[in-house]
Amino acid sequence: MDRRTAEEANRRLWNELTPVHVRAYPAKEFLAGRCTLKPVEVAELGDVRGRSLLHLQCHFGLDTLSWQRRGAVVTGVDISDASVERARALSSEAGLPARFIRASVYDLPAQLDEKFDIVYTSIGVLVWLADLAEWARIVARCLRPDGFFYLHEFHPFMHVFNSRTAGFVVNESYFHSPEPTVYADDEGDYADPHYVPKNPSHEWQWTLGDVVNALTASGLHIEFLHEHPGTVEPRMSGMVLGDDGLWDLPDVRGKLPMMFSLKARPEPA
Repeated sequence: MDRRTAEEANRRLWNELTPVHVRAYPAKEFLAGRCTLKPVEVAELGDVRGRSLLHLQCHFGLDTLSWQRRGAVVTGVDISDASVERARALSSEAGLPARFIRASVYDLPAQLDEKFDIVYTSIGVLVWLADLAEWARIVARCLRPDGFFYLHEFHPFMHVFNSRTAGFVVNESYFHSPEPTVYADDEGDYADPHYVPKNPSHEWQWTLGDVVNALTASGLHIEFLHEHPGTVEPRMSGMVLGDDGLWDLPDVRGKLPMMFSLKARPEPA
């Protein structure tokens, strides 16, 4: 399957899911003043006041606008028409000026010829990318020489296990395949288990090495790579919420990498 066909299928999926997620995500709480960013993101990005921030794969803009609320000048990009439409409405409702662009990451250079202090992307984004090398080149292209890229994501190690089976049952390969895996979810969406998507998803697995190698090949220097125990949502059957606000399996709490974060900068000229 070619990339464009898979992207178009995923665009239809996210157009379908946007109204479901508007109801399931904390949009009302956000409008009441809640920050939807994860504590690790706030700590690792630091002070963003007055800095330009490009949020790739921003969905309907809760995190984008949370950065704006913290003082950044934000631009959000998403492939879904419905997500961008809702992000613009949310920006207006919250009184938080922001720019949102409807585009595939791969089509962004044709629509946006700017450089930013920060390029940011977070949680559940890499599986939608068919070409990691091109993604990394676009990230690097969008950065100012003194800017940085930040990624917060589920650890690819956890992808191999069957999320609906108790214990560690290997269900998927850890390694990348150029052909997407097509999932027709008959057990409900991750944000609303009662809603069964009508459109299938087309996803690609990328290893941690794939991510690092793509970024360094694009001319970025890895400033840090942190692996985190616990995950921001229950990704496997039997997970429980800990006092730290993260989900984990009781028998292995604190012993396995479940998320990672990464910061990279352009190599000095």
